[in-house]
Amino acid sequence: MATFISVPLKKSSEVDLVKPLSKFVTATYPAGEEQGEYNRAVEELNKLRKNALGRPLDKHESSLEILLRYYDQLCAVEPKFPFSENQLCLTFTWKDAFDKGSLFGGSVKLALASLGYEKTCVLFNAAALASQIASEQNLDNDEGLKAAAKYYQLASGAFGHIKDTVLSALNREPTMDISPETVGTLSHIMLAQAQEVIFLKATSDKMKDAVIAKLANQAADFYGDAFKQCQYKDNLPKYFYFQEVLPVLAAKHCIMQANAELHQSILAKQKKRFGEEIARLQHAAELVKTVASRYDEYVSVKDLSDKINRALTAAKKDNDFIYHDRVPEVKDLEHIGKAALVRATAITPPLSQKFTDLFEKMVPMAVQQSMSIYSQRKAETINRLVGTMREATNLCNGVLASLNLPAALEDLSGDSIPQSIAEKARSIVQQGGLQSIEQLIRDLPELLTRNREILDESLKMLDDEETTDNELRTKFNQRWNRTPSGDLYKPLRAEGANFRNILDKAVQADQVVKDRYNTHCDMIALLCKSESELNAAIPSANPTKTLQGSEVVNVLRSQLAQLDEIKKERETLEGEIKAVTFDMSITFLTALAQDGAINEEQLSGSQLDQLYGAYNQRVQASLRTQEELLGQVQTSHQEFSSLKQSNTEANQREEVLKKLASAHDSYVEISNNLREGTKFYNDLTEILLKFQNKCSDIVFARKTERDELLKELQQSIAREPSAPSFNVPAYQSTPAAPAGGPTPAPRTVFQQQPQQAQQQPQAKPQPPARPPPPSFTPQAASMTPTSAPPTGPPSSNPPPMAPPSQAQGPPYPSYQGYPGYFQMPMGYNPYAYGQYNMPNMPNMPNVPYMPYQANQGQGGYPAAPPTGQPYPGYPQQPPQQQPYYPQQ
Repeated sequence: MATFISVPLKKSSEVDLVKPLSKFVTATYPAGEEQGEYNRAVEELNKLRKNALGRPLDKHESSLEILLRYYDQLCAVEPKFPFSENQLCLTFTWKDAFDKGSLFGGSVKLALASLGYEKTCVLFNAAALASQIASEQNLDNDEGLKAAAKYYQLASGAFGHIKDTVLSALNREPTMDISPETVGTLSHIMLAQAQEVIFLKATSDKMKDAVIAKLANQAADFYGDAFKQCQYKDNLPKYFYFQEVLPVLAAKHCIMQANAELHQSILAKQKKRFGEEIARLQHAAELVKTVASRYDEYVSVKDLSDKINRALTAAKKDNDFIYHDRVPEVKDLEHIGKAALVRATAITPPLSQKFTDLFEKMVPMAVQQSMSIYSQRKAETINRLVGTMREATNLCNGVLASLNLPAALEDLSGDSIPQSIAEKARSIVQQGGLQSIEQLIRDLPELLTRNREILDESLKMLDDEETTDNELRTKFNQRWNRTPSGDLYKPLRAEGANFRNILDKAVQADQVVKDRYNTHCDMIALLCKSESELNAAIPSANPTKTLQGSEVVNVLRSQLAQLDEIKKERETLEGEIKAVTFDMSITFLTALAQDGAINEEQLSGSQLDQLYGAYNQRVQASLRTQEELLGQVQTSHQEFSSLKQSNTEANQREEVLKKLASAHDSYVEISNNLREGTKFYNDLTEILLKFQNKCSDIVFARKTERDELLKELQQSIAREPSAPSFNVPAYQSTPAAPAGGPTPAPRTVFQQQPQQAQQQPQAKPQPPARPPPPSFTPQAASMTPTSAPPTGPPSSNPPPMAPPSQAQGPPYPSYQGYPGYFQMPMGYNPYAYGQYNMPNMPNMPNVPYMPYQANQGQGGYPAAPPTGQPYPGYPQQPPQQQPYYPQQ
């Protein structure tokens, strides 16, 4: 009875995990010890897959441990890499476990760019291997029984887990072996077998018959559920696997019921219910008899049958001679209880006892994404604070330049270069003057062009692949059942459009900087000249030495000094703001572990407020102080201007000094803008190269998937019949009947005279030189024109015959008058064929066989006609009415 069902393993194609994962690690993590550690972990993961899937596995616990370790690692690595069709695209190909290349199976194989698909198939193999290991256990000892029950429960849990998760993991129709219907049925089968093993253990441990009966009854119930699952799903019996499983399930259902009745009868005997004992044993005997008659080739029940029959004989004998208890009907018997001592193992990784996460230090993708968004929020906060301070400083410089301060206070002599202007000129010369700015301006178009080319090339790869995909979809229609490239590339195209928009805005910003440079380039060039040339270019004015010791001048100088102090404080504050660091990964990991999700906006906002709240207050205080000081400076400058002796020369000099001060400020700002633009383009180049690699990877993965799908389509098309079966026209197979008179019976269907053979093409080669045995069918008689009246018109061609669906031997002739016989009637000797007559049979005269005569030139062929008689089956003179068979 120890017939247990195991499941075959799926087979996978080889996949290189090293290249795409290493590329992602290199692009995501900075070069160093961390990146090297992750790359080594990627190589270990690739080796682990090869050990788990790249070789045949023994039916041993160590092989199962390898599969479970790989499954656990997949579960651990899934949240840490962006596995998807449009990011980190890895295509996994698996064959249907039950399909053997026949016409009755499902899809031969399926290729998907989904790590969930890989996890599902690996877990299926773990469940299948667990069922195989359980079926190999020695059930004669306690350890073997325990191990078998454990592995069957593990297999049941794994199949059940696949049933619940496969559709969400794949997002498309799976192959039949991992479909919810199939794995759900397998889960029921494994649980039933686990219950049966527990029944065997209880029997071995000689537990109470009441307990054993309940265990057996529960096992029968489990087997019945599994059998019903197979019956309800129309697609499962298409597998040869389930065609073999169904009888075993039905047999096991009866056997477990019989065992339950047997042990319950022992309990009835103990309670002195002898009639119930006999009724239960009779029912058990009927169940076992059913198994023996229907499923004997699958399950042997001889020992159980003998045991039940012996108990039944003894019970009847005792009841007949001693107890005379009434035997009740089976339907009136009390129902046997049930006791389920098994349950499907919950699949909660890690399943392996030796599992260690190869990427333990790598944070999950949810944390990485949250960290990325947090970094953007942090950068925006820093840029807002720093930009606010810089904007305020530029405003201050612009106001002072418009008032010619501090140059107006330093230029009280009216004929020398103000100290502030001289310092600004020296600063511009030290920074490279006009040449540095012009070089930066010349570099920008080249950087822009490089970025545009990278972006265009990336999008062109997507366009070309999408065009090819659309062409194949148009060609194959519904057979081309993969995700359309247009849908798959939407995120990438949105990202590309964003990059193009960024480049367009950068071009506009570059133009603004160039226009500003063109406005101030003359004054910047003047500041780059020598001190003597600069002094000569500045108009002189009448001296105003009387203002040197005035109170207004001292107040202005004090106010300007306070503004300079504010600017220096801002530079220090900007450095402090940029230096702030905080590791949010721990916060995000904690939130992910507690809640299963990360509320990044709330966590980031709270942390940024805590980090930069004080700095924001200091910036706002600096702005308010500057605003007050600028108001005071403007009031003091009005008093200073009214005291100054004003004339045309003085106005011209002051105007030039204002332009020089403004030119210096513009030079500093333009230089910063150009350097930032250069850095922006260089940084964008790296980002666009990553985008290009992403596009290249997904296009390569799609090309691999396309080639695989094309190969499958070619194989499926090659297996399809080129056309439906058709009838061969009669004139191509049988000659026309002669005019006037019936066609003789085709005794000589395998031979032709040379002259006649030349008149019509030969459809197929002649058979060996041996007379065929006679075989008479009424159908043949009805199909031949011999049944027509002898005086009727010439018979038409016989109906056409469809070509055989498979290779066949030479057909045996059919004759009239021998009803219902389609096989060789008797053993025959081809060399003594005419030595005996046909025996008398119903509805048929006693007709002797016509002996075969030798024919010169055609030796060994049957039924050559006698001299002077027409050759049957060929044109001849209209004969007179004659019997159906030639007479000797």
